[in-house]
Amino acid sequence: MNDGSRRRRLTSRASAGRHATGHRSAAARGRIGRSDGGVSLDRLSTRGRLAWLNSASSRIGTTLDLERTAQELAEFTVPGFSDGAAVDILESVLRGDEGSRWTGTGVPSMRAIAVCAVEELSSLEPTPVGETFVRAEEQHETLLHEYCLRQGRPVLVSRMRNDDFIRVAPTKSAAAKMRAAGVHSYLAVPLIARGLLLGSADFVRGPGTPPFSSTDVALAEQLASQAAVFIDNARLYGREHEHVVSLQRSLLPRATPVTPGLRVHAEYAPSTAHHGVGGDWYDVMALPSGRTALMVGDVMGHGLPAAATMGRLRAVARTLMTLDMAPERVLARLDLATRDLEDEQVATCLYAVYDPVDATYTLASAGHLPPLLIDGEGAADFVDVPTGAPLGAGVIPYDPVRLKVPERGSLVMYTDGLVKSRHADLDLQLDLLRAAARGLGPEALEGGVLVERAPAGTARFDEAVLLSATTAPSTPADLRVWQLPREGRAASVARGLVTDQLAAWDLAELADVCELVVSELVGNALRYGNGPGELRILRGERLVVEVSDTGPDLPQIQHADLSDEGGRGLQLINMLCRRWGSCRTVAGKVVWAEQNLPS
Repeated sequence: MNDGSRRRRLTSRASAGRHATGHRSAAARGRIGRSDGGVSLDRLSTRGRLAWLNSASSRIGTTLDLERTAQELAEFTVPGFSDGAAVDILESVLRGDEGSRWTGTGVPSMRAIAVCAVEELSSLEPTPVGETFVRAEEQHETLLHEYCLRQGRPVLVSRMRNDDFIRVAPTKSAAAKMRAAGVHSYLAVPLIARGLLLGSADFVRGPGTPPFSSTDVALAEQLASQAAVFIDNARLYGREHEHVVSLQRSLLPRATPVTPGLRVHAEYAPSTAHHGVGGDWYDVMALPSGRTALMVGDVMGHGLPAAATMGRLRAVARTLMTLDMAPERVLARLDLATRDLEDEQVATCLYAVYDPVDATYTLASAGHLPPLLIDGEGAADFVDVPTGAPLGAGVIPYDPVRLKVPERGSLVMYTDGLVKSRHADLDLQLDLLRAAARGLGPEALEGGVLVERAPAGTARFDEAVLLSATTAPSTPADLRVWQLPREGRAASVARGLVTDQLAAWDLAELADVCELVVSELVGNALRYGNGPGELRILRGERLVVEVSDTGPDLPQIQHADLSDEGGRGLQLINMLCRRWGSCRTVAGKVVWAEQNLPS
């Protein structure tokens, strides 16, 4: 302090000020809002002040939200302790990192996140109360920089003279506003928890109030000490919540695969509530024959245990999906896997397989909420899927349902976080979701409109997953389906159809291998499957040929001795094709083989 400022008192306990990139004092920022009233501490006895200080524990830190806690601190001090208050937090703390240890050199970057003031000082700043923003970078050092933040001590300017305003305010214009508003006393205290600097709180008094005293400094230090603990708890919770959300996102698919005839969009919306993160998941997989598998699930419970269980269940579910089994069989196997988990978790799951040939879904549900079907004209209704027992309950089998979807129709699968409410009936919430979905097209679904309009809204206390799949206009040029005869000439007919189609697609170089493959598939259908059914050839990222029949047994590669006349067909397919496989259907099975397209 200079010699000409005899009325200004800087306490020997003064604490580190704002950083050199430009931190502002509470009044000088001109961000001051209004308070809800209170009793002046100057009229209270020592016991009354202690009671006021004790009440801070019930009014500050009511939530685990850092910014809300800072705002509660500012509002608690106005007007009983000060006419204006502002709370500023280190940028590193807002990111969830540890606070800073002051070293006497340099000041960490900070952000103003909470303000409050009486009406007489509200004209200092038109910005709404509580708005968060970053300060300008080019500002001179103030007393807050020099003492409060660098030395970890409070700063007191009891009676401000003309040259004191520029020593407190970051700019000359801010100093002029303070002077015009009648601000006459300034106090700043650091927010320190576990020996680390988290930020600072600064206070001002205007006309009609006495200046701050050394007693006020001690009171403000005690209050700041309590508030710093609450702010640090909020920081720790925010960091833990972010880690769980990151884990949850890492366990979900990073991208959805390209699926013929289907436009898929997935969205994960984490909850901001305490322990809101849990075991919601989704998965999308491209199956042979151009089909697409869609799954949405929800593990009961929240926190890291539920997220870990979700990761294990999704890994098992994805393995079962690659086996290309019927949806009801996938859920039955997944139920067995859930019962084997040591933590005895229970989960709900909805599984759907889309076939672009006839634009149909085959769905099965394990205790999950029904999906929404939005037709091409915007009408929305729930799909009546038989609701089986949740995974892990041990009640199987599951009943599938087949659903025809109109062109540009959307199937919406979701978890209960989208509709869950502590106060409303579930049926009512589902009706609200259906009403919110009416008229939404694929673009609106992909833009997150339904998540915003959902009954739970942005105030949901549970995470939510939304998976929408919209049927695209059919592409008959890339798909051919023929009904084969059930006699010996079926193989010859199939070879001719495949050869002609490959020539039409300018893929004649694949004809030799494709003829051999289709001959073997049709021959197996004649021998073991009561004759072939449909021959299907699909040109997508790869060329897929498949033959269906009504036989119950899935083919397997057999070991053939040198003297054996047969048993080598599938061995040839395995060597010549990229991959092959089979899956059961309602009427029997389908055997397919996949070849790479020429570069």
